[in-house]
Amino acid sequence: MKHKAIFIRDDNGTEVSAQSPVIVSASRGTDIPAFYADWFFRRLEKGYVRWRNPFSGQDSYVSFENTRFIVFWSKNPAPLLPYLPMLKERGIGCYIHFTLNDYEAEGLEQNVPPLSQRIETFRRAVEALGRGAVVWRFDPLILTDKINIDTLLEKIAHIANALTGYTEKLVFSFADIESYKKVSRNLRQSCINYREWDEESMCEFASRLSTKNHDNWNLRLATCAERIDLSEYGIGHNRCIDPELISRLTPHDAILQNFLYNAKTDNGQRKACGCILSKDIGAYNTCPHGCLYCYANTSSASAFANYKEFATNPLTDLII
Repeated sequence: MKHKAIFIRDDNGTEVSAQSPVIVSASRGTDIPAFYADWFFRRLEKGYVRWRNPFSGQDSYVSFENTRFIVFWSKNPAPLLPYLPMLKERGIGCYIHFTLNDYEAEGLEQNVPPLSQRIETFRRAVEALGRGAVVWRFDPLILTDKINIDTLLEKIAHIANALTGYTEKLVFSFADIESYKKVSRNLRQSCINYREWDEESMCEFASRLSTKNHDNWNLRLATCAERIDLSEYGIGHNRCIDPELISRLTPHDAILQNFLYNAKTDNGQRKACGCILSKDIGAYNTCPHGCLYCYANTSSASAFANYKEFATNPLTDLII
């Protein structure tokens, strides 16, 4: 299944070909809600964005003409919240993947707001959208000389207790550091003595988390793009662009429901990913959160430089 192609006019009045996806992902590559919310909603009003392929460097156009749903990804969606009524006015549904970690003591997420503030933002987002429309992610789970399984379970328990009544699901993944040379390099340069997960440690974590969850929160637990089967602990494989959740949140949108009925898995994602087809409009090396483990930035310095350059021309149709 491919995105429908149409013709649009860009900001200069030139007619160009554009793909017109039904579902937009905003974004796996950067934190659009935290840093580019103003830009995104200006572009929504304009009707399109320009997107640069990170591998080929080629630009293409993405029209919002047929968009019925947007999946947001963020560590701080507070700047997004005032814009949510605009989506409702346009008949566009959404949910938010809210990555709410606790690496404050270790300094792994250098520029995110304080944890207490992020928890409050999570609650505000739920009040605006409904509990199912804000998905809690603790992602990724990192082991270091200062963070072990006990530490991670304590951090998760603290947040889970604070989110009681506000979330129904927890999605997580295990940091795969050596597979991303830029990540291992950045962590070493920051003197973070990390350890890789193995199957034994993954299963120990899963078993203990499952027990805690059963005794305290009764959340649905799922991993993101992990090949390991943890079903014996009641932990499934997540679909972050999730047709069942989208369908549940938009029961009266016949066009979207028909699309979901026929939706195929997105073959452009990792092999263990269960997401259905969407169009991601983000860009790597543009998120200034400064997370030391980030897969999407080559370095914090390059991301800051790109964000600073973007700020000089925020009316552009392209993030980077």
